[in-house]
Amino acid sequence: MTRDDLVVTPRGLRFRGRMFPCTRGRRGLTSDKREGDGCTPRGAHGIAAVLYRPDRMQRPTAEAVPILPCDLWSDDPADPAYNTLVRAPYQPSHERLRRADPLYDLVLVTDWNLSPPVPGRGSAIFVHRWRRPGAPTAGCIALQPDGLRWIAERLTPRSRLVVR
Repeated sequence: MTRDDLVVTPRGLRFRGRMFPCTRGRRGLTSDKREGDGCTPRGAHGIAAVLYRPDRMQRPTAEAVPILPCDLWSDDPADPAYNTLVRAPYQPSHERLRRADPLYDLVLVTDWNLSPPVPGRGSAIFVHRWRRPGAPTAGCIALQPDGLRWIAERLTPRSRLVVR
């Protein structure tokens, strides 16, 4: 591990010498991730992309990609585009990235199950804003908004999400 890694510990998420309170999946951590299990997958996961809502915030990094009104994330294991960004209109099961609430205003997309995606091994493992302190996620890592922004602005190409 390096100081560029986002390391999830029992006390929170450590990055660049700072500790940030965070929440994880409602059913804890797993080494055998399955779609819809509510668990956060263990391992070292690269940061594949940074997404943000341009109508709600300024671009956090030069590489950040705006979330458009038609942007969705496929979570249907039977879909050939499973665990990828897709565009509306879209028939298979999906998650809307441009939400009414602020959870996905800034999203770090991990490379969990991306290359190639294995149907049913889990999709949309993100680092995003938390609903409220202590509120678990469906499998992502969630942080307070200021901490998430601070981290996003300091990511490097070597940064990984490390979940032990």
